Amino acid sequence: MHLKGTKFQLKVWKYLKTIPKGKIRTYKQVAVAINCPKSARAVANACAKNPYAPKIPCHRVIRSDGALGGYSGRGGIKQKLKLLRSEKATI
Repeated sequence: MHLKGTKFQLKVWKYLKTIPKGKIRTYKQVAVAINCPKSARAVANACAKNPYAPKIPCHRVIRSDGALGGYSGRGGIKQKLKLLRSEKATI
């Protein structure tokens, strides 16, 4: 699959593909993992712009306060919750 996005988006999306099924990360954890520790908000924006959901699993990324945040895929936040539950993620 040839992905189209900004350099930062591609970096975020590449990392998202490494999050195992059933596991979640926060936007902050993703920012730290891609060596951009102060870019949690930019990570959230990259997830929001992800046109490849759920193949690139942005649904596995949540807010630091435990809230789900948004979901760019079809079905919105309800679909995000459904995907996480189907993967038996602890949320």
